[in-house]
Amino acid sequence: MQIKPDQLAAQLQRGLKPLYTLYGDEPLLALEAGDTIRAAARAAGHSERAVYTVAGAHFDWSTLLGAASSMSLFAESRIVEIRIPSGKPGKDGSQALQQYCAQLPEGVLTLVTLPRLDRQQQQSAWFAALEAAGTTVRLDAIERTALPQWLAQRLAAQSQRVAPGDEGQRTLAFFADRIEGNLLAAQQELAKLGLLYPAGELGFEQVEAAVLDVARYDVRKLGEAVLAGQVPRVLRMLEGLRAEGETPVLVHWALAEDIRALRRCKDAMAGGKPLPMALRENRVWGQKERLFERALPLLDTATLELLLEAAHVCDGLIKGLAHPAWPSEPWAALQRLALLLAQPLQGARGTASRTGTARLVLQG
Repeated sequence: MQIKPDQLAAQLQRGLKPLYTLYGDEPLLALEAGDTIRAAARAAGHSERAVYTVAGAHFDWSTLLGAASSMSLFAESRIVEIRIPSGKPGKDGSQALQQYCAQLPEGVLTLVTLPRLDRQQQQSAWFAALEAAGTTVRLDAIERTALPQWLAQRLAAQSQRVAPGDEGQRTLAFFADRIEGNLLAAQQELAKLGLLYPAGELGFEQVEAAVLDVARYDVRKLGEAVLAGQVPRVLRMLEGLRAEGETPVLVHWALAEDIRALRRCKDAMAGGKPLPMALRENRVWGQKERLFERALPLLDTATLELLLEAAHVCDGLIKGLAHPAWPSEPWAALQRLALLLAQPLQGARGTASRTGTARLVLQG
């Protein structure tokens, strides 16, 4: 029988099954599901634990079969864990698992952990035997669209919540954007929120302050300095990032993402959308939202087109593609790209002047 991860605790409360199989590619969910099963087993008197990791084609399956069937003199029940990191037990392992499932030892709770399985593996005889003999739990990564609800549930479990309505949804969307693809980091940030703030409602600023502490702080601050037009600070930060060994690829990605977001917002506004809607659709939050509100009126479409072209040229330079009008050294090219965006934002000069400045820097 297959169940969802959020159904596991309720099923365990109704009684233990002799065998549980966990499979999937989400480390946090696998860790939590395994801990939940072990805790229930210990509460039911399974006081011993044996772990077998199948590594390579030379694993001795007879050792597992023999050990599982021999009970300890000092404990009535035990937990036997079978870990197959590759998801491929091999011919001998397939036969051994089928034999094991056909004759599950008494007094033993078996926990099998596997990675994500393809269709062929899920249709194999050994996996069918595991499904028939106990409970399987599929541990897929949480999709981006489901992350806000997942975060809200986790906050509720620690007696916290976001504001109702659009403000709360904005907070959850910001949180989801910061931790997408890394639920382990998400859980750490949720735990941090539980330590920093009491039970009750959390505001956007509280979540932003806590979650951004784990971001690549210097790169994020560089983007903010560029959008604020703080040219001397931008130059100092670029030197600092270079001295600390930061990768030029990450710095370029941060700058290019801001340029692309500015262009998308400009296009949305030209299409009749109000600025707040354009920012929300492009996931521009917090401090950067205020900086975009200031920057967009100072940048016309022609300037943004030049900035996109410059970001493309800079990307090629970082990858080793020379350009006759640009410096070949990646950090020098990054400095030019950052100044292309920062210089027009130092003050509210005329549009024509800003476009001319951008063109001059782009052409060297």
